[in-house]
Amino acid sequence: MSEPQGSEGTTRRLPVMEKPDAGGLDQSASAAAYEPAPPVLGADGGDGRRFWSARRVPAGIVAVLVLGVAGTFLYDIAAVRADQPGMRWRRELAGQLAERPLDDTWVLVGAGVAAALGLWLIVLALTPGLRAVLPMRRAHPDVRAGLHRSAAATVLRDRAVEVSGVQSVRVRMRRRKADVRAVSHFRELDDVRTDLDTVLADAIGGLGLSRPPALSVRVRRPGRKG
Repeated sequence: MSEPQGSEGTTRRLPVMEKPDAGGLDQSASAAAYEPAPPVLGADGGDGRRFWSARRVPAGIVAVLVLGVAGTFLYDIAAVRADQPGMRWRRELAGQLAERPLDDTWVLVGAGVAAALGLWLIVLALTPGLRAVLPMRRAHPDVRAGLHRSAAATVLRDRAVEVSGVQSVRVRMRRRKADVRAVSHFRELDDVRTDLDTVLADAIGGLGLSRPPALSVRVRRPGRKG
């Protein structure tokens, strides 16, 4: 008896893909590995740096305080030069500073507050701020663009809910990492997670960020009611 010929009689073993251990039946976690597009540097090569904040509120507070203190002391000096008695609070303050020792509690507290305020101003002056704005790749050397974290998280969430089996998604966007927490009410969790890895990696690449964040995806089943 001859064996059947052709495609109908040919038997081939299909490849078997082993699913990674998710650490439980109700949750699957992964870190998506993808190669982001190389950043397009501008003429100054400074693409990827954070935007500097104007910090109008701290600058306004410092300006008002300096103006008030300087104006008060200027008025007191002018009054003394005009043979008028100086302000009482200024004479008491000068007397207290002259009589109190340096190790006095109130002197140390005042010095600590002044040092803390000065350190705060130095930190504000040396750091760029605007941590909520993610720098984007430069397509033109004279144009810089940024994307707010909440907008990036909205894009990832909208793409994630399009995956079959996803019931709800929560995205937390950071500067260097995007944490995605999804709830799946049907399909295998590993299959849903794999689709999310692919879709979200493509979405992150489409955001055009100069430093694409790493992707962390976790999928779980809905909690039991009651």
